Amino acid sequence: MCRIPDRGGCRIAVATPDAAYEPEGIQGMAGETSDDGRQVKGIQAEALDAWFEANVTGAKPPLQFSLIAGGHSNLTYRVEDAAGHVFVLRRPPTGAVIATAHDMAREHRIISAVAGTDVPVPATLGLCEDASVNDAPFYVMEYVEGLVLTSPEQVEKHIEVESRARLGDDVVRVLAALHALDPDAVGLGDLGRKEAYLERQLKRWRGQWDKTKTRELRAMDEVFDGLTRLMPAQIGAGIVHGDYRLGNMLVSPGGEVKAVLDWELCTLGDPMADLGYIMNNWAEAGEVGAAGQAAATFPTVCGGFPSRKAFLDAYEAATGRDTSLIDYYRAFQYWRLAAIVEGVLARYLKGVMGNAANTDLFKNQVDSLAQSAVELLEQLESRS
Repeated sequence: MCRIPDRGGCRIAVATPDAAYEPEGIQGMAGETSDDGRQVKGIQAEALDAWFEANVTGAKPPLQFSLIAGGHSNLTYRVEDAAGHVFVLRRPPTGAVIATAHDMAREHRIISAVAGTDVPVPATLGLCEDASVNDAPFYVMEYVEGLVLTSPEQVEKHIEVESRARLGDDVVRVLAALHALDPDAVGLGDLGRKEAYLERQLKRWRGQWDKTKTRELRAMDEVFDGLTRLMPAQIGAGIVHGDYRLGNMLVSPGGEVKAVLDWELCTLGDPMADLGYIMNNWAEAGEVGAAGQAAATFPTVCGGFPSRKAFLDAYEAATGRDTSLIDYYRAFQYWRLAAIVEGVLARYLKGVMGNAANTDLFKNQVDSLAQSAVELLEQLESRS
């Protein structure tokens, strides 16, 4: 767990579930696979051959599969057909899961609705809700070539300094474009309730924590109480991605966001939640983690990107929204992420995630995220 000094003085945790496990560089780098690309956990190759041929235009079986390294909730596979065409398949984790957290039809619907707007996403190519085909529902989307940036080393290798400011500006532009979308106009008006976002999220993630926690953690209860007590009024509503960060984007070396990925946490509600989340992932140049805890450093820490203040100023200019209460949303996102990571930990301990992981790392992340939220809420109360 990396802990860095926050601009307000408290020390904050900056880990994410995927930080140590996503691939370097191009989407589609193989993760767990077999020598022939057919015997892969979570894949019924023969049935998928037939389904792709019948439902995905131009697909030519037999198909080759590899589990893309990264993503600790839904599983993502690179699929290549006999003609060299490449696709991406997404399905829930193998084994028992919380059904509402892995709704393939919902995720497919969101990406399909956002396609064609100023928010770049891969094109969806097909949805299968018949679990007999591959043991669970799944959907297929186009393969988008781009870089997945999860560390400063990747940025330094692939993104020139002069391109980093452009990339930061494009990250702000895409977020503002997402929050400017009218959910009703793109067909997502019934995706969820627009009002009372924070109340709903606190209830949801408190419930998720209670269902998946592997131990008692007093800090999680303390933060829940503080977030409830200090909750600001929601101003406006829009589409909230739920996991908006560089690690969930495909970007070009020149500094363009090519596609926003991983929409499984998307809902309607308070757009400020997305802004608080990315602020927790937008490390300032020169911020350094504690000794021996470098695995969770963020891609922006290498420098060249807009500062947090510049990011917030640009977002305010693009949207007209007031960001003065951003620290509340940052605390909320630390707590929420702690609940998410605990769920990931629980699934790995049950062996349903398709590959191995350092579960001690996840446990330490949860502890540190929760404590960081406690400290930030204490700071907020001291200023009130």
